[in-house]
Amino acid sequence: MTTPWLCRYLLWIDGLAAACAGVLMLALGERLSGWYQLPQSLLLLIGLVNLGYATYSLSLAMRAKRPRPLIVLLVLGNSLWAAACLRWALVFAPTASPWGLAHLLGESAFVGGLALLEWRWRARLATPVEPVHA
Repeated sequence: MTTPWLCRYLLWIDGLAAACAGVLMLALGERLSGWYQLPQSLLLLIGLVNLGYATYSLSLAMRAKRPRPLIVLLVLGNSLWAAACLRWALVFAPTASPWGLAHLLGESAFVGGLALLEWRWRARLATPVEPVHA
């Protein structure tokens, strides 16, 4: 059975998206705080968590064989982060700008979607990576 393209690169997409989000949030957090009308400390936390998560996800992406418990831990991390972003959106809804809420809700949806895909394909993600054929 052939592995879907998205499944093959899912951990790379997950890790690189988190790395980009983390770097951008740390680099632009002060400016975004005013634009988003969210506490700068929250944006700093979001940036740091994204970078930490990226390290974990990319470390799994680089492995030829990934233990299933590590994939399940990844899914759990994504699920908890999606819930945290959703909670912050609810907490800050009265004061955040539409851009700030869009960021929190978008991150929740994106990370929650990753969790669903990683859970669905957890067995394939844990098996040795198939070579890419041209």
